[in-house]
This record gives sequence, structure tokens and C-alpha cells, in this order.
Amino acid sequence: MAMPQARWRKSTYSQQSGTCVEVADGLTGVIPVRDSKDPEGPALTFTPAGFAAFVARIKSGKLTEA
Repeated sequence: MAMPQARWRKSTYSQQSGTCVEVADGLTGVIPVRDSKDPEGPALTFTPAGFAAFVARIKSGKLTEA
């Protein structure tokens, strides 16, 4: 999915932990997430509800590194 209009920003959590996750703002109905070390690489895309569930699961500790 090409996203030339996306405004990427590093997540606040990434800035604290040193991991490199970026989230794009300004797209209707979709929230893309990518690895800032590979900006030309793939991005995961979430619906707003899916992104909220993803973040809630991370915060709860139920989603861990593989």
C-alpha cells in the first residue's frame, strides 16, 4: 500500500525504550505502523479499532517479543 501522504512519527514508547516503531497520522480509516530502521520496507496496517486493541494488548503484557 503506497502512502505518500502519510505523516510518520516515532511512537512515544519507542523513544523511551530505544525500539524503532513509527506510526503514520492523517490517513482515513487506517493506521500504518513500520520499523523506522527500514522506512522503505513494509508497514502493518490497522483499522482504528484494531490498533486500539493491539496497543491495549501490548500495554497489558499479553503480547511479548517472539
